[in-house]
Amino acid sequence: MNENVSVKEWLGSMLLLCIPIVNLVLVFVWAFGNGTKISKSNFFKAYLLLMLISIVISIVLGIVFGASIFALMQQTQY
Repeated sequence: MNENVSVKEWLGSMLLLCIPIVNLVLVFVWAFGNGTKISKSNFFKAYLLLMLISIVISIVLGIVFGASIFALMQQTQY
């Protein structure tokens, strides 16, 4: 499990990530499954962490911009 991940293996992984729904399942399998090389597992754990951070930032920005648009609409109604 301490072996390097080959370029061919990375290309196969990236191609599989292009398939909808399959990509979500595979990311979790590669991040937390047994039998995955350590470097590949660490990469997909970091990938999941970045996805989580992106989702949180998107939600916060959506709330902020939504509230500001709502406030502007309220000001211009009267």
